[in-house]
Amino acid sequence: MPTVTQDVGDNAYCDEEKRGADLKVAAADSTEVQPQDDAHIDPQLRRLELLKQQYGSTWDGPDDPNDPYNWPSTRKVLTGIIFSMSQLITLMTASIISAALNDISSDLHIGMSSAQMIFSTYFLGIAFGPFVVAAISEMHGRKWIWVVGNTWYILWNAISPVGKSVNVMILSRLMAGFGACAGVTLTGPTMADMYGKRDRGKAASIAALLPSLGPALGPIVGGVVTQLIEWPWIFHIMSIVTSVVTLVGIFYIKESYTPALLRRKARGKPVTPREALTKSFWSEFSKRLGLGIWRPVRLLLTRPIIQLIAIVMALSFAIYTLLLGTYATMFMDRYGQTPSISALHYIAIAVAMTFAAQVGGRVMDLVYRRLSDRRNKGQGKPEFRVPYLVSGIVLLPIGLVMYGWAAERRVAWPVVDVGAVIFSLGTVIVPQTLLAYQLDEFVEHGASASAATRVLAYVLGFAFPTFAPKLYSTFGYGWGNSMMALIWVVFCFPLPVVLWLWGEKIRRWGRRDEEHRVEGV
Repeated sequence: MPTVTQDVGDNAYCDEEKRGADLKVAAADSTEVQPQDDAHIDPQLRRLELLKQQYGSTWDGPDDPNDPYNWPSTRKVLTGIIFSMSQLITLMTASIISAALNDISSDLHIGMSSAQMIFSTYFLGIAFGPFVVAAISEMHGRKWIWVVGNTWYILWNAISPVGKSVNVMILSRLMAGFGACAGVTLTGPTMADMYGKRDRGKAASIAALLPSLGPALGPIVGGVVTQLIEWPWIFHIMSIVTSVVTLVGIFYIKESYTPALLRRKARGKPVTPREALTKSFWSEFSKRLGLGIWRPVRLLLTRPIIQLIAIVMALSFAIYTLLLGTYATMFMDRYGQTPSISALHYIAIAVAMTFAAQVGGRVMDLVYRRLSDRRNKGQGKPEFRVPYLVSGIVLLPIGLVMYGWAAERRVAWPVVDVGAVIFSLGTVIVPQTLLAYQLDEFVEHGASASAATRVLAYVLGFAFPTFAPKLYSTFGYGWGNSMMALIWVVFCFPLPVVLWLWGEKIRRWGRRDEEHRVEGV
């Protein structure tokens, strides 16, 4: 039976940074010149040779069916759907209690600020959990840490409503976030394991197919359950659904992380139970885990490109969570609607996010391919994704201001929904493009890069909803949203220009060779 420890005995992997410094292998879209002897070698064959140098083994040929790049489209799509279902559950769990916050505050005898604390503590778990998830996934692969993360989430999410205690709910929501982060952290890197750079938009579309429904399904399910049964069943239902998804994943998902697969192939045999009980085994495991956990921190501290992406994604997600946590209550307070009716307005957000995820991903691929062919002789580079980024940067503040002032003046509710739709288009396009840009740069350590850029986003996602009631009670929806839109314009509007003109130079700052390896690893 496979275990997450079967990879630990590979001592060669422990020297990854030394090997990386010796090899100095650039990604497939790199403009670095290869030696003259390799000038006429087929790129696929060169990739196989580089893989063998790095991991002690390689695929049996360019068409090896065990190579995730060569898996049937059906398997790739279904794997992406299972992972995206896990991410859907993560997003639903974040938003599902938003329609029940009034009932929760009433039953627990707390104010709305404390109820918002219960809502947002979940994001704090998602912020720091990826450091461990990314480290283990880059040691042993994606599958089993995903299973363990889901199991952890199931247990703590089921505990949340027990006793209807404020302290229990805050702690369990925090711990549930630690487990749920596996779906968010691993979905993008797993899709990158199976799809090349020219199809990264397609991969993003598959990965975002179900998560884009989360903002609507969460509050709708929460509102219906709260009104027809009672709010504790919100948590029970989510744990049951996650259990089903996890069981399907255990039997269907195959490991997709090429370094882990090739290290196992080179070793030829799994670690025996006797070897797994030795002191040297756990000493080596602890050393590698520590290095893996430190890697996202190091990336965030030493890579300016990560810092730029993190700031923009953090602002986008923080504003999004603030709107998500107050959208239903705004319709109840300003328009006098019931919890179940007010939750239906999240459908507008879901439609916009689904459209942006599915159509936008393909548009991003189209722009990327055309720029690669016209400006760089078919060789792509991350900066070719920037033109698509501009649309999201501009749409987000427009929708935010429209939504805020329509709610402030009590304009007909469809106008509020239109503003939310425009805002939602921007909140999908921006992280979708930046994630693809990031995966182009960080080849092998995509999960660590994802953890590094998301930690600030989820910390702000925790903080923003807690002061949302005071923000809107002090400034109103109009000026409150206008203030956030102004912050967005100041910090984020320069980003496309900076990336287009100086992105390639910024990406080189602080780069280590093992962070930018051959395509397909």
